[in-house]
Amino acid sequence: MNYYRFQLRRHLTPGIRFLLIGNAAIFLIGLLLPQLNRYMIVYGGLVPELFLKSFFLWQPVTYMFLHGGFMHLFFNMFALWMFGTELERQWGTNFFLKFYFISGIGAGILSAVIQPASTIPIIGASGAIYGILLGFAMMYPDRIIYLNFLIPMKVKYFVMLFAAIELFASMGGGSLRDGVAHITHLSGMIFGYLFLLWTQHRNGSKRKRKKIRFAPGSKTRDLSGKPPKSTKGEDEKELDELMDRIALKGYDSLTEEEKMRLLELSSRFRKNGPEA
Repeated sequence: MNYYRFQLRRHLTPGIRFLLIGNAAIFLIGLLLPQLNRYMIVYGGLVPELFLKSFFLWQPVTYMFLHGGFMHLFFNMFALWMFGTELERQWGTNFFLKFYFISGIGAGILSAVIQPASTIPIIGASGAIYGILLGFAMMYPDRIIYLNFLIPMKVKYFVMLFAAIELFASMGGGSLRDGVAHITHLSGMIFGYLFLLWTQHRNGSKRKRKKIRFAPGSKTRDLSGKPPKSTKGEDEKELDELMDRIALKGYDSLTEEEKMRLLELSSRFRKNGPEA
């Protein structure tokens, strides 16, 4: 169960394709037109002083599409494809893009608030990418990945390690020495976590509101679509059927009830087995 989702076709999902093309196109324009690129960095990058004092309100969005070099772009886009593709399949394109931009925009705003007098442009999609890492760890905490393509490590420990590195680097003023916006990385994780927490709370509240009583003395009818308790084998079979349908026809082929059921079953099987 823990590995079979990686066996699905790895073609680009719509949201990932949009982000890859957008970032690559803007990088190429900057590469071909160096003078325009300098203009884009100053006005399109996130400059805290300009954002807060001159109200350059577009910068928390545009800074995510600018990169300082090919390797900066490559590693961000590689991480986006590697971790984001499966999340988009699981969540759907609309929710995935919403999560991506909330993580990235929130990371930029918090970075500006923490260092309001800075005139150094912050550029790159790393804030949103770190939000994607956090989201992947929450969905698949026990998935095994290879650190530096050599060391096997569970995703939850991998993300904890990176969060600790960014925390200590930001506390030591690392962004001033090495040119890396560690605060922005950490902020992306924070906003990604808060958004998922808020979404879970909102969905839980909606399900509670769907429970109504039709008449005095009648039984309460559950309209949340939650199925009766089933066995582990039945749950695995149902999850396999839903994932097979997504692989063949796409996520949007599921009904709203089936999407909620998919999210519930995926959460229950995060630790290689259903909840007690």
